[in-house]
Amino acid sequence: MFDFEKLTVYKKAKIFNASIRAFIKATRLDSTTNDQLRRAAFSVVLNLAEGSGRFSKPDRRNFYVIARSSIFECIAILDVLKDEGMVEENIFKDYYNQGEELLRCARHTLLIQ
Repeated sequence: MFDFEKLTVYKKAKIFNASIRAFIKATRLDSTTNDQLRRAAFSVVLNLAEGSGRFSKPDRRNFYVIARSSIFECIAILDVLKDEGMVEENIFKDYYNQGEELLRCARHTLLIQ
């Protein structure tokens, strides 16, 4: 088993990514927004995995910070889509809450590693 597979934040990031991908499939987004949202959600998962493989704490932290920034990016995209009427308020709130939970888990992971 790889170290990242043990991380709670990684498991939650995978769920978030899968949820975003399902949302993208069900919604008619322009190709730029579709690509940006898909890549940002995937970036969370990949940077958590890559960071867990680094030996120094500052190096790991850098990848976790990038993953954290990608969570911000996802929420910002969804917020704009909400304003444009492409995302319903309740769906946005669900993603917002998932994003906050990911941030809490990421913060905890940074503290213990």
